Amino acid sequence: MVQTTGCDIKERCPGGALERNEEYVIPTHLSLHYHLVFGTKSHQALITSTWRDRLHAYLGGVIRTLDGVPEAIGGVADHVHLLVSLRATHTLADVLRELKSVSSKWAHEEMGVRSFAWQEGYGAFTVSASQLETVRRYIQRQAKHHRTHTFQEEYLELLQRSGVEFDERYV
Repeated sequence: MVQTTGCDIKERCPGGALERNEEYVIPTHLSLHYHLVFGTKSHQALITSTWRDRLHAYLGGVIRTLDGVPEAIGGVADHVHLLVSLRATHTLADVLRELKSVSSKWAHEEMGVRSFAWQEGYGAFTVSASQLETVRRYIQRQAKHHRTHTFQEEYLELLQRSGVEFDERYV
């Protein structure tokens, strides 16, 4: 769809020297930020402190390889949180499938954790630009947060705050 401006004759239009009756095409601008959350299979505490930081760095590298921007990555022994920016051409399900697949393989081969696997599902929540710093701090404080909250408590709260309908039997 072509958008036109309401420029007067001889007036310069936004972004260039277009005169009246010439089309002004609005370029695409995006702000697509997601808070992603997923856990280990059966919520096993497999992500030990000895390799957790390396896993987080690896997850960030996968996001960059997929042409996304990792803004914050954190988590504890049984789950991870990522704040990422993605392009319009990304399919969220494909990004998550690739992220989980290659990081599981990495955990098997590089860390020697043969039993490592991610759960099937995930949580994905959109984040407005005004809330990026709040979510970034939340992700960075995961270890402190989980001294008093379980993953399930945290995840249910995220679902409720985001207005996501769910059946608690399947969370």
